[in-house]
Amino acid sequence: MHPILFKIPIFGGIPIATYGLLVAVAFLIGNFWVRYESKRLGDNPETASDLIFWIILSGLAGSRMLYHNVAEPSRYFSKPLVFFKFWEGGLVFYGGFIAAAIGGSYFCYRHRLRVLKYFDIVAPALSLGHAVGRVGCFFAGCCFGRPTHDHPWYAVIFPEIAEGRAPAGIPLYPTQLMESGAELIIFGFLLWLRLRKKFDGQIFVTYVMLYAIVRSIIEIFRGDLDRGFIIDPWLSTSQFISLILFLIGAFIYWAKWSPKISEGKHL
Repeated sequence: MHPILFKIPIFGGIPIATYGLLVAVAFLIGNFWVRYESKRLGDNPETASDLIFWIILSGLAGSRMLYHNVAEPSRYFSKPLVFFKFWEGGLVFYGGFIAAAIGGSYFCYRHRLRVLKYFDIVAPALSLGHAVGRVGCFFAGCCFGRPTHDHPWYAVIFPEIAEGRAPAGIPLYPTQLMESGAELIIFGFLLWLRLRKKFDGQIFVTYVMLYAIVRSIIEIFRGDLDRGFIIDPWLSTSQFISLILFLIGAFIYWAKWSPKISEGKHL
């Protein structure tokens, strides 16, 4: 656990949070990928960059809103300006994902772009950027796993430091790294699928469904209770959202592949 990467030696030392820096790196990687992929497909990379800008703004706002509404509602209402300190952590992925989908759809609508086509371009960037962001969670100590004593060989033990969020000195499931690894696997699969897709939206929907499965499993091993529950302790907020998104994704797949809807045409 290393929440503060270094301090800039001015004004008494300005701390650079490891989490915030890696989130910024994730956004840069996402922008690079989207520009590269849009250029490969013959689209304007500048338009793709503008889309990413809208997605980032919407995603940051949505992730903070869900976090403060689920984990720290009293702090949010007593100190509203804390909402903008995203570099300190407190970003809920699903809140950002839903808000980014809305913001991205609005941008595509305004510029008369095919929403699902551009979402296919963005989907691999989401998985790759999220993998980097979860490493930031590991260094910050947030999103930590529950204690494990049966299989300590793969457990992680966080040190006792003032800025740390995870319980110190206890073997925990490395849920941050587990999710990061799963996201890299999803990214690799999406790279393979993007050259074989049959309809616009297939890459995006596949990502949504695969991540819903991964997140639901990871939640079983999470130990941070402030993430919120729909049915405590059986169904977390993220598992509930995963279930809904998986069903939506499954319906879209069925609608695109069903002979009754496509009338047997190649989509």
